[in-house]
Amino acid sequence: MGTDLFFGITESGVMHTDADPQIPLETKFKMVKESGVYDYFDKTPAKELEYDYLRCSEKYDLPILAGGWFYVVGRDEELLMENLRLGARLGSLVHNTQIIMDHADGSLVSDEQVAEIYLKAYETGEEIGCRPTFEVHVNMWSEDFRRIEKVADLVERRGIPFRMTLDHSHVIFKIDNPREQEVFNIRESIENGELVLDPFQEDHVCGNWIQRGFVRHCHARAAVPNNPRNVWKHHPGLEGLVSQHPKDTIGRGIQYPFLEPEPGQWHSEWNESLLEPWKEVLRQLMRYHASHSDSNLKTISTEFIPSPDYGGGARYSIFENSLACVRWLRETWNHISTAV
Repeated sequence: MGTDLFFGITESGVMHTDADPQIPLETKFKMVKESGVYDYFDKTPAKELEYDYLRCSEKYDLPILAGGWFYVVGRDEELLMENLRLGARLGSLVHNTQIIMDHADGSLVSDEQVAEIYLKAYETGEEIGCRPTFEVHVNMWSEDFRRIEKVADLVERRGIPFRMTLDHSHVIFKIDNPREQEVFNIRESIENGELVLDPFQEDHVCGNWIQRGFVRHCHARAAVPNNPRNVWKHHPGLEGLVSQHPKDTIGRGIQYPFLEPEPGQWHSEWNESLLEPWKEVLRQLMRYHASHSDSNLKTISTEFIPSPDYGGGARYSIFENSLACVRWLRETWNHISTAV
């Protein structure tokens, strides 16, 4: 049986709505600690704030076991190494690593380039104890889900294990979503059966990653098939990375409330049963962890957030949804781990 799991929350989830005043850092730690349901705080702060985070972590006896940031290959290699070292000083076990799809020279980053930066980060992580986990995520190289096992194969041929962050909301929201399946032209692979997104079908892509032992860290943010787009928030446009968001487009819709919203708190109808595919991936991940003594999974962070593609503009409480989600995660893990 795998070791026990630790459940945390990303700092961006310690808020109610994005219309509210900003919550002071110490209050965030206090909120998380007093909830009684979280084991850790998830954040890689700016290096000039390192002391503030350490002070709050120690005061509230709430370790910072995970963090993360995003990186452009050809520009941010040293920043990644610096953040791994920062994570180690904070006591983090993992650093969630997002590799943006665009290389610094404007080209699409290649599998070989992703593998090379992974290998460099892996070497640093092994030396200091904060390990990189490469995330499946929109706008990143891994949004083309077919590439993840290709990069993993390149890494493993060098005798190095490939470790990832599973944020399967980025997979689930593309189920039955023709618009999203046009990105990287994955629709053809879905239609011919080469790429399976539905976790209730055999050989589905998240299940393959789980069974190969890739998953060392997990982000838990609810999403549903053909998730409603976030009509309440527009992107201002990203001039330097135009491949990611055409200016003024509405959010892509990669977050679904875990709790039923009150009237006027959300822009769409809510149906709890639609969450089942998302929940099923977590059940499968936990079953694998419980039944494999060599499982590398240690941390699961709830990550309900207020960005345009997610919960920006929503009037439901992101923090209350995070609490409901982690309670479900704990109940599910307790049931699965005691049944093995």
